[in-house]
Amino acid sequence: MRGCYGIFIFLATLGPVLAQQTTETPEPIREQVVVTASRSETRIGDTPASIVTLSKREIETSAAPTIDDMLRQTVGFSIFRRSSSRNANPTTQGVSLRGVGSSGASRSLILFDGVPLNDPFGSWIQWNRVSPIELESIEVLRGGASSLYGDGGLSGAVNMLPRKEGDLVYGINAFGGTQKTLSGSGFFASEVKDWLFSLSATSFQTRGYKPVEESARGPVDSYAGVRSSNFRGRFGRDLGGLGSIFVSPAYFGEVRSNGTGLQTNRTHIRQLVFGGDLSKGVAFRWRAYGGTQVFDQVFSSVNATRTSELPTRVQRVPVQNTGLSMSVSKVFADHQLIGGIDLKYVRGSSDEIAYTNGIPTSLVGPGGRQTTVGALIQDFVRIGSKLVIAGSLRTDNWSNYDALNATRVLSTGITTVTSFPDREESSFSPKISALFHLNDRFSLYANASRSFRSPTLNELYRSFRVGNVLTLANENLRAERAKNVEGGISFGEERTFVRADVFWTEIDAPISNVTLNTTPTLITRQRQNSAGTSRSAGIEIEGETSFRYFSVSAGYLYVDAILKSDLPGAILVGSTSTSGKLNIPQVPRHQFTFQTTYTRSKWTVAIQGRASSSQFDDDQNLFRLEPYAQIDLYVSREIKEGIKVYAAVENVFSSSYSIGKTPIRTVSSPTNLRIGIRWQ
Repeated sequence: MRGCYGIFIFLATLGPVLAQQTTETPEPIREQVVVTASRSETRIGDTPASIVTLSKREIETSAAPTIDDMLRQTVGFSIFRRSSSRNANPTTQGVSLRGVGSSGASRSLILFDGVPLNDPFGSWIQWNRVSPIELESIEVLRGGASSLYGDGGLSGAVNMLPRKEGDLVYGINAFGGTQKTLSGSGFFASEVKDWLFSLSATSFQTRGYKPVEESARGPVDSYAGVRSSNFRGRFGRDLGGLGSIFVSPAYFGEVRSNGTGLQTNRTHIRQLVFGGDLSKGVAFRWRAYGGTQVFDQVFSSVNATRTSELPTRVQRVPVQNTGLSMSVSKVFADHQLIGGIDLKYVRGSSDEIAYTNGIPTSLVGPGGRQTTVGALIQDFVRIGSKLVIAGSLRTDNWSNYDALNATRVLSTGITTVTSFPDREESSFSPKISALFHLNDRFSLYANASRSFRSPTLNELYRSFRVGNVLTLANENLRAERAKNVEGGISFGEERTFVRADVFWTEIDAPISNVTLNTTPTLITRQRQNSAGTSRSAGIEIEGETSFRYFSVSAGYLYVDAILKSDLPGAILVGSTSTSGKLNIPQVPRHQFTFQTTYTRSKWTVAIQGRASSSQFDDDQNLFRLEPYAQIDLYVSREIKEGIKVYAAVENVFSSSYSIGKTPIRTVSSPTNLRIGIRWQ
């Protein structure tokens, strides 16, 4: 928690200065319209769920330049370990919400304009595929979301909403900073005679920093950073009162260094989306998408003194995927009926060269195909002026087939092919919700649901190594299935909105990385369905207000997250303890965040802070990551109408805390400064 005392001194000093300024206040919070909680437009004050939004203003005034670090200001949002997407392997960027446990595979669905961003092969997230300049807002729905979104929505959904075309909309953002960081992004949109088009492009690069703690570093340790580029076009036609249709091509490419000379990866993604939003009595929304991608990665082993490293595996992961999402909604009387279907097909493999003592010894080629089909129906009904009830039913079926593992021993030329049996599973995901307005200010809500997540092709067939930890695939994995219950109370008036709720989630047979054996140089784990259940229960409190020249928001999450054995006295997931309970890895018991923004005429000052209690980095609760706190600062000044210069400082007091133990301790980034200009 080093740096906390300086935080309070900083805030006390800044307060009197800001108190002399003037500005306008934002729009009432309770009147914001959200779409994620029901797949249709609903006022946030009438939504029987825990949902929070990041507005365009909050995105622009964040000290962090990437979306994942902006979302860390939302309590309950968690990515495997504590590292930023700027400095971490993308396969560790799986999202979870409300303490269900983070892993490389997301337990939450991430969407951009209705299209999943979860990697089709491994369900991790490439955050730089979307640039902040493209966004109008971000919505975070916490709690089981499979009843609406199916696979991937086990703990919730994050929906990124794009900026809309208009007569003429444009934006440019360029910045540079410490750690050799440079970025330039642009957005342009227009409407000409009912034709709509937009174009965005972003280039981002940072050398990063050396994540291994200084006392343990050796000659092999280097910087962890990234260079990425993304391009997205959208070309459509306004159909007048009927709505619009569009086509959107996109490209993304990046190159990463992961902390040593050999550990690198490279990604190329090409995607094409067709879509439409039509309405004439019945609202019809559809997105058809497909794409290809290639992911290259090099793994290595580092000796105990960190003076040398040898390659252990070189992987190339080619993937093809297609998908379709359609929904139809109709309002009549006090009902809003919604029906929809979702289809997804993925084909992927991992073409690998295995090394022994730095010498290539075999070629390995695991892979397979996966098809998912889902259908849903929902009724959103108002009963009088006080009661809102929503009920939804969804069924999903998925199959894995044509899966095999081909191994060729280079010294003999002998090839062995192991075919895995075709497998099929299904899931039924109901949800019932209710919201009751006690009066104009207070409301009560409650909901209960079931949700699920099916194992990815990556979990089933691809092994990987991080540091001295080798994680093996498991072709026998089954789906995770969760039961969710939550309820809460909210208070809202013109400039203030507060919500408090309690929640309980239990996951049967959760997929986790289970330790099989440990040696001084290698920890071997395997993805397995736990013999027991995981349970996450807690309290969530959030509030926003604006007064005079300030807007302030804060959130607190308490979660008791444990793994429980179904058998009394049983040894759980390889632990030497026989208590039958362990803490879920990567889940802190306490999280706290706050944001405050102040604007006077041409000046804007924003402060973001977050703190977390300790958490464990492993299934056996041996590697503890200590508590931490961090403060970020953003300051901007408008120098001409539409043109602003700004400075942003992340980790103002250079708090140093653990982000991982593999078992080598890796640490957080020191203070990071960037200076930029924005024109829009």
